[in-house]
Amino acid sequence: MAQLSDDCFAFGGPLLSVEAAEALIAERVPPLAAEESLTLAEATGRVLARDLRAPLPLPPFFNSAVDGYAFRHADLTPGEHCLLPLAGRIAAGHAMAEALPPGHAARIFTGAPMPPGADTVVMQEDAAADAARVRVPPGLKPGANARPSGEDVAEGALALAAGRRLRAPEIGLAAALGLAKLSVRPRVRVGVFSTGDELAAPGTPLGPAQAFDSNRFTLLALLSRLPVAASDLGILPDDPAATAAALRAAAGTHDLLLTSGGVSTGEEDHVRAAIESGGRLVFWRLAVKPGRPAAMGVIGGTPVIGLPGNPVAAVVTFLHLARPLVLRLAGAAPEPLLRIRAKAGFAYRKKAGRREYVRVRLRDGIATKFEREGAGLLTSLTQSDAFAELPEPVLAVSPGDAVTLLPFAALF
Repeated sequence: MAQLSDDCFAFGGPLLSVEAAEALIAERVPPLAAEESLTLAEATGRVLARDLRAPLPLPPFFNSAVDGYAFRHADLTPGEHCLLPLAGRIAAGHAMAEALPPGHAARIFTGAPMPPGADTVVMQEDAAADAARVRVPPGLKPGANARPSGEDVAEGALALAAGRRLRAPEIGLAAALGLAKLSVRPRVRVGVFSTGDELAAPGTPLGPAQAFDSNRFTLLALLSRLPVAASDLGILPDDPAATAAALRAAAGTHDLLLTSGGVSTGEEDHVRAAIESGGRLVFWRLAVKPGRPAAMGVIGGTPVIGLPGNPVAAVVTFLHLARPLVLRLAGAAPEPLLRIRAKAGFAYRKKAGRREYVRVRLRDGIATKFEREGAGLLTSLTQSDAFAELPEPVLAVSPGDAVTLLPFAALF
């Protein structure tokens, strides 16, 4: 467990920018110290704990990149077709023991070791051959269609740096280097609460003044894309003592706690006070829309993030607070959100000094605004393609302006 001091962030301002919040996390939250050795299948999705240097070159030997015929380039006559006698056949997984005789070629297949002395391969579709000879056309460059040993990764080179998330390409590279196990960071233990008497769990009876809880399941789904062991901790009632007690208890068994709802200034918003009663509140307002009422604190050395109750606001603040904090605790290298550029197909005005996220549909490079703006509209996420990110200095957007988008395909 990462033990944070109650004053580790040392922020006293009333409103925090997105960059400032992410900088605090990057600078002052230590990664979890433990590591474990896992098989490649088990390590998928984890964070590499130590630099991985190549124990062998990749590819491990000089080989053919195509099916064709291998020969010495020096045996060709420039600008002419050349007939070379065949002196052997090399299939993948086999090697030619003797050096290729001067002036000869060998039949070779993709991935097979180049015969000693050969340095170039002609593709079989570019050559004319019979059982005894091959006709090589002019124009081939030295080394054509051949892959030198270490062309991909040199022996001893840094193949993967510590902090790299191990997705399919990284697992494949580790396997190609002959590694059966990897040292990885542990999963971050994240506990997720919803708050409010107005919420009922899906599958239970719905009271006359209740709605079904969606945020908890949205957050758990977002966490599933990260190196996390998530716990569903249910719904906290609108009771200050019960909320404070539940947060204190969960802080002892988790590396991070997430709540949604109960962080504003209403009489039934108890998360902020619960954090303060058990630890220290770092901040509780973020300069972002939707998502301003977001709290962050520390209870018993465990960071706690209180996200807004509105679903869209909860997603936006998750991306800027919970996601980077999880990655930092996991020991992962920073992973900026994917951003692309498009032309605005809408007009919009906003306040200076805060970052705003507008839901848009993207068609043929044009971003059109979703018809409605409410932060409680879940369909605005299911029926849109991206957030248009409007930075703090921007006051207005006009049709045709370039805008930055966070595509949902990369976020969700």
